[in-house]
Amino acid sequence: MNRLKDATSPYLLQHAANPVDWHQWGDEAFAEARRRDVPLLISVGYSACHWCHVMAHESFEDEATARLMNDLFVNVKVDREERPDVDAVYMSATQAMTGQGGWPMTVFATPDGHPFYTGTYFPRAHFQRLLLGVAEAWRNERTAVVGQGAKVVEALTERTGVPSGPLPSAEDLEHAVRDLAGAFDRRRGGFGGAPKFPPSMVLEFLLRHGTPEALSLAEATMEAMARGGIYDQLGGGFARYSVDASWVVPHFEKMLYDNALLLRVYAHWWRSTGSVLARRVALETADWLLREMRTPEGGFASALDADSEGPDGSHGEGLYYVWTPDQLREVLGQEDGDWAAALFEVTGTFEHGTSVLQLPRDPDDPGRFARVRAALSEARERRPRPGRDDKVVAAWNGLAVAALAEAGALFERPDLVDAARAAAVLLDDLHTASRGPARLLRTSRDGRAGANAGVLEDYADVAEGFLALYGVTGETRWFERAGDLLETVLTRFPDGSGGFFDVPDDGERLFQRPQDPTDNATPSGQFAAAGALLSYAALTGSERHREAAEAALGAVSTLARQYARFAGWGLAVAAAALRGPAEVAIVGPQDDPRTAALHRAALMSGAPGLVVALGDGSDAVVPLLEGRGPVGGEPAAYVCRRFTCRAPVTTVSALRAELAG
Repeated sequence: MNRLKDATSPYLLQHAANPVDWHQWGDEAFAEARRRDVPLLISVGYSACHWCHVMAHESFEDEATARLMNDLFVNVKVDREERPDVDAVYMSATQAMTGQGGWPMTVFATPDGHPFYTGTYFPRAHFQRLLLGVAEAWRNERTAVVGQGAKVVEALTERTGVPSGPLPSAEDLEHAVRDLAGAFDRRRGGFGGAPKFPPSMVLEFLLRHGTPEALSLAEATMEAMARGGIYDQLGGGFARYSVDASWVVPHFEKMLYDNALLLRVYAHWWRSTGSVLARRVALETADWLLREMRTPEGGFASALDADSEGPDGSHGEGLYYVWTPDQLREVLGQEDGDWAAALFEVTGTFEHGTSVLQLPRDPDDPGRFARVRAALSEARERRPRPGRDDKVVAAWNGLAVAALAEAGALFERPDLVDAARAAAVLLDDLHTASRGPARLLRTSRDGRAGANAGVLEDYADVAEGFLALYGVTGETRWFERAGDLLETVLTRFPDGSGGFFDVPDDGERLFQRPQDPTDNATPSGQFAAAGALLSYAALTGSERHREAAEAALGAVSTLARQYARFAGWGLAVAAAALRGPAEVAIVGPQDDPRTAALHRAALMSGAPGLVVALGDGSDAVVPLLEGRGPVGGEPAAYVCRRFTCRAPVTTVSALRAELAG
């Protein structure tokens, strides 16, 4: 029976034609396992995962392996991006049982969903032996096998999270910079060794911290990434990570969340320093998002696959992106081909004599570089493209809304702001199930909302995106919608000790209620919530929201001194909390260029966590604007901290001075 054919997940749809009798996650699968008295085999992955494709081809498309799976188990296929809660609890179990984790994740569980044997990728022959072995153990040694798994589940359930402390101090933030400096790769940028992941949230913290040491760590890392193979030198956008320590060979999948976070941090780098490289990379990444990741409904797709088809019909990782010297000469001719091979260091850094393009130095002939790049891009467009996972994930689209809105304002690109607004409309109209307090649905596809409830990161990141969009456009819809989402955060997610669970109190009950305050590929839900709550408090003067933000940052005090790499967003929010954040009310006619000039000057400030409210002096929906109007008939700016405001100013130079003080 094809139970995946109506799924909204492209990953599940990739498996719809498998001979495996897959179930989607849900009560039906659990009931069937109880009826047959067999274990669940839960396979968790995502569409852009290379080894997920390998295991699917080797095992799930193989008739003999599928017969074993169907005869001995009830098989459940899970998209980790649609169900991050399911992924989180089983990944915790996998790491506890095996000492490592990854995808595809393979979990054998009781009909009640309690795991008793876990792993990741298994080659077909090994997997077949494992299927037979687990089934035999279930029949003949069930008490021992299930009991061993129960001990792990009990330990996970009893495990406490990161201890919470007070709001991090300035000294804590200095310790965090020293901790990061100790792990910094001074020759190649980044932190630690291979594989290297873009440390997006850490970079944001370092830029906000702003000391010469912090800025040097951030700039060296961002330049190394931008010049390496992890960055697509032809099309823009970043790959998921580099398999080496030098940012040369990426794992080629491109994720929306990485590029949204990096677009924002490169735009902030440009705002802080005026770096030409930062501006180029930010704009190229923004253009890549609009060109390759937008969906017809106005949202942004989740990912591009690592794998694609090669010119000879082969199928493998990175084939769309890599080049040989002969291929360069074929497109460009001998002279330009040799020049491009030297410039991009096409020397066989990848497989079968191919290379990932790098740009270790700026070209000495910009005109020639533009011509060569355009020709190579046009030629690459004729290659088979990587597959696209076109489901819209609420949290990641929230990150994209924030990044595009701010980049559009900073670089004076109204089309980027329009794209942010369109994505926000989709999130508000399709993903928001009700108003005040709002309930979010995590995913949609082709204009159809999925059935899975939003988790904490969805509420927090969408609220963050809406607040950033409000600050750029002054459209109060986004301020109000953010408030609705944050009300749900405050009523459905608290853990009772200042932190937040990752799933709401009325959500599906798993064997463990997931809670992880540490950053991973994206800001943790808890730290993202702290950031959005702090911004909302700055716009409203709400002590309730500010106190919740500060309590959620208590975990940063513990992480800052030894594990700063896993608390980058919390540290960035803490930097804003310690300094205010700055609150700027811009009041004046919206069509007056003087109002626009003050607005842009405020947005160009690098003050950590700065919020901007924009109004015309009439009835104010946003409390920061209440009682504030033009001065002497001129547009005015009010700079405040914790709703205590200085005298208004009417010139850009005076506003800059106020924000620098």
